[in-house]
Amino acid sequence: MGKRKRKKTEKQLLEEWKVFRENSLRATPIDLNETAIEKANRIKKLEADDEAWFKYYFPHFYTSEPAGFHKKSTKKVMTRLELYLIRSWARELSKSGRTMMETIKLVLTKKKRNVLMVSSTYDNAVRLLLPYKAAFETNQRIINDYGQQQSIGQWETGEFVTMGGAAFRALGAGQSPRGTRKDEVRPDVILIDDIDTDEECRNPERIRKKVKWIEEALIPTRSISGHLLVIVCGNIIAKLCCVTELAKRADEQEIVNIRDKYGKSTWPSKNSEEAIDRVLASISYNSAQKEYFNNPINEGTVFKKVRFDKCPLLRSCEHVLVYADPATSNKDKGKSSTKAVVVIGYKDFKFYIYKVWLDTMRNSRFIDFLFEAFMYLGRERVDPKRIYIENNSLQDPFYEQVFTPLIREQEQTVGYTLPITPDTRKKPEKFFRIEGTLEPIDRRGDLIFNIAEKANPHMERMEQQMLAVEENCKVMDGPDAVEGGVSIIKIRVSVSGNTYVSGARVNQKY
Repeated sequence: MGKRKRKKTEKQLLEEWKVFRENSLRATPIDLNETAIEKANRIKKLEADDEAWFKYYFPHFYTSEPAGFHKKSTKKVMTRLELYLIRSWARELSKSGRTMMETIKLVLTKKKRNVLMVSSTYDNAVRLLLPYKAAFETNQRIINDYGQQQSIGQWETGEFVTMGGAAFRALGAGQSPRGTRKDEVRPDVILIDDIDTDEECRNPERIRKKVKWIEEALIPTRSISGHLLVIVCGNIIAKLCCVTELAKRADEQEIVNIRDKYGKSTWPSKNSEEAIDRVLASISYNSAQKEYFNNPINEGTVFKKVRFDKCPLLRSCEHVLVYADPATSNKDKGKSSTKAVVVIGYKDFKFYIYKVWLDTMRNSRFIDFLFEAFMYLGRERVDPKRIYIENNSLQDPFYEQVFTPLIREQEQTVGYTLPITPDTRKKPEKFFRIEGTLEPIDRRGDLIFNIAEKANPHMERMEQQMLAVEENCKVMDGPDAVEGGVSIIKIRVSVSGNTYVSGARVNQKY
C-alpha cells in the first residue's frame, strides 16, 4: 500500500515539474542580438536592483507590482547575510515565491552556496523545491546570463547541485540533516516552509518535538564562523504552533495580513477588495482569521446566538427539502446520539429552518417523523416534495437493513411512498463541515430559524445544540442535519445557474 502511494506522489511531482518547466521556457525569452558589452551592462544594472532582477528573470512569478512590505522585507534578506526571519504573510501574499527569487539571486551572485528546503514532510519539501529546479533547468534568461546550471550526476528531484557548485536539498521534519555539507560549505540558507499542520497543532507535544528538532538538529548544521540565512514562511494557524515558537528565537517576525489595520488590501495591485470579499464570504470567520489574518480562534462555541425570525410561506421558497440525520442507536433515553429531521427552505439568499424533529428516539419514531415532515410539506402545498436521508459509509448497510424495511412497512400502512433520496456524499468530520458551511451563512444573518416554532421542545433542542457546537462536542446531530440540507440546496442553487455568494453577499467586511 505504501509503495503505491509513493509512486503516485512521484507521478504528481513529475507533472508539477513539467508545468513549471514549460512555464519557465515560455516566460523567459532572450535577445539573441545583444552584444557582450550590452549584456554585461544589463546584468550589472539588474543586480543592483532587486526588484528589477526579480521582474526580468521571473516574469511568470512577478505578475503584480510589489507592495511596500515586500520591498522592505527583501532589503533585509539581500543585505544581511546573517538573518533569522519569520514571514507570517497571509495566503496570496507570495511569501514562498518571493523567498525563491531572493534565494536564487543570492546563489547566482555567489553570496550563498548551500540551501536546505524544509517542510512538514519530505514530499512537501520536494514539491516546494520544484520551482527552483525548474528555474535552473529551463529559465532561458538565467542560463543566458549565468551559464548552464544543470549539472551531470548530481541532479535529483529532492537534491541537486548546480554547475556553479550551489547545493539544494529537501528535508522533511524529523529527518536527519546529517550529510548536508557540500565540500567545505555547511548550510548557509535554511528555508522552512509550510512546517505546521492542523493535525499536529492540536497536539502541543508534537509541536514541541518538531521545534526541538529544528533547534537541536537542523539549525546546528550551520557553520559557527559562517553566515546563515533562515527564512520561515508560515501563517500563525494556532495559538501554539512551530511558527509561534520559532518566532521567540528569530531576529524578526513579519506579520502581514490580507488587509491592514484600516481594512484595506495590503497588496492592492494583486488582491482587489472585491476579490478579497468574495474569498472571505465563502469560508467561515474562524477560517478567515486563521488563514488571512494570523489570528487563530479557539472558542468554546461557533454560534453565539441562534437567529429566530418570521419565515415566508414555505411554498414561496425557491428550494425546499427535508433532510434527515439518523443515528444508528435504537434508544429513546440516555446519552445516545440524537436523530434529526428538518424542513429547510431557501429564498432570496436566506436559508430558513421551518420545522425540526430532534431527540433521542427509537427507529420507529424516526420513521414517524419522516412521514410527519412529508405531510407538513403537503399542508404547505409544496411541490415537488424532496426528502434526503444521510447514508454515509458508517450508516450503510444499517440504512438498507434497518430503515428501508421500516419505511416500506409504513408506506404500505399509509398507502403512499416517500420521495426519499439517500445522501451518500463523502463528508469531512462533522464539526468542520458544520463550522465551514453554516457559520458563514449565520454570520451574514442568512440562517434563520422559524420563530413560530421557538417554543417547540424539538426546536429548543436544536437551539441548544447549535450553541454548543465546538470541536470536541459529542452531540451535534441537529446542526449536522441542517448542514446536510443547506449543502444540498447550495448545490441545487449552483446547478440552477445562481451563486449564493453573489451580489451584496460578497461585501462582508472583516
